[in-house]
Amino acid sequence: MKILIVEDDQKVRKHLKGALQAEGYTVEECEDGEEAQWLLENYNYDLAILDLMLPAKDGISIVRQLRRQGLSIPVLFLSGRSAVSDRVHGLDAGGDDYLTKPFSTIELLARVRALLRRRSPISPTKLKFEDLEMDLVRRTVSRAGQPIELTNREFELLRLLLESAPNPVNKAIITEKIWDRCFDSETALVNVHINHLRQKIHLPGLPPLLHTVRGVGFILKHPTDK
Repeated sequence: MKILIVEDDQKVRKHLKGALQAEGYTVEECEDGEEAQWLLENYNYDLAILDLMLPAKDGISIVRQLRRQGLSIPVLFLSGRSAVSDRVHGLDAGGDDYLTKPFSTIELLARVRALLRRRSPISPTKLKFEDLEMDLVRRTVSRAGQPIELTNREFELLRLLLESAPNPVNKAIITEKIWDRCFDSETALVNVHINHLRQKIHLPGLPPLLHTVRGVGFILKHPTDK
């Protein structure tokens, strides 16, 4: 299960991340409302823990936009506002739960478990785009029924692209998620692995699916798609 924490208080954010990782969750974090909006619209998360008051864009505005776009990711609001009217406002805006600061970590974890159970008891085991398929359990990849051998790094890179399709993934995100480090514009590391992956999944007689979006990153799409 992957959780996004959006909190501008670094101390609270680090505490939450540590507590959730200790429970076995994959956790990502950010402190800015606009960055949170972009992440939630472009990547798959099982839950967002969202502070109401954020730089650039507040939590209520973020959730309202997500719901207008039809995105149903569960949202747990965190707020220092404890009035009933504030809780009602947050829930009416599209939040799924509301927890007032200061809060008990034990209670927060219980609420997280409840929201995740409510969302989906079964995690997907396969990813697919066009005729490209990935089995997450067997860790196999095939294209039009033909098996493709990938290294562990190539597998995780393709998984990231499949999870994001049909949206592009930029180099900074790839570097952070696959290599767990900050992007260095001087290195060709990402391009080298993308080229290796492209050579393996672009089989003779089949349309190319892995494309470069100049100035943005990389995307899985059919060549006829705009």
